[in-house]
Amino acid sequence: MPIFDYHCCDCDADFELLVMKSTIPNCPQCGSQHLEKQLSRVAVPGRSAGLIARGRAQAAKEGHLSNFSPAERKSR
Repeated sequence: MPIFDYHCCDCDADFELLVMKSTIPNCPQCGSQHLEKQLSRVAVPGRSAGLIARGRAQAAKEGHLSNFSPAERKSR
């Protein structure tokens, strides 16, 4: 079941709902079915330095270098 973003035209609320294809969603605030489906924003994968460092440490411990660039693989 996909998550969709909606805007309620009656109470001006914006929200996300997990809906099946055949389901007609209702606004969680006012119960209206007068909704506009919005374009969902795509979340980019997290790229914090801590996540990358932990991933590289785990990869090195397991003996594979998939988290390293080709230049970094040569130095290992």
